[in-house]
Amino acid sequence: MKFQKRQPEPAAMQLAPMIDIVFLLLIFFIVTWQFSRSETEVKISVPSSQEGADPKRVLGEIIVNVRATGEVVVEGMEMSQAQLKEKLAAIAKQHKNQPVRLRGDAKCEYQTIVEVIDTCQRAGIWNISFATQRKKAE
Repeated sequence: MKFQKRQPEPAAMQLAPMIDIVFLLLIFFIVTWQFSRSETEVKISVPSSQEGADPKRVLGEIIVNVRATGEVVVEGMEMSQAQLKEKLAAIAKQHKNQPVRLRGDAKCEYQTIVEVIDTCQRAGIWNISFATQRKKAE
């Protein structure tokens, strides 16, 4: 008796699950890009320097924007020094060594930057870095 070997039919490739995954990845990247973009004020022109570290963000970093007129903006909301201290103190209780990136406009007064640094320290935050941009090549 001779048996015939039946080869299984090749499985058809399912496109619907692959398209679902591609769209989920696309949505994820768009949302995270938009979120990180909203934290940095477009109206702020940070000072330039020749030296500096890479602008890589630290996980959980809080960005504090200081406009040229002296307003302090965190997460798109304008805040007073008292509101900033309250917000940072609540975060500092939860996370030790909380990083804060200070983005001060190049034209804002130095006194305003010092007040924001003092507010951060009174709230219990000591890990403060400053945002700069590299000088343009001439």
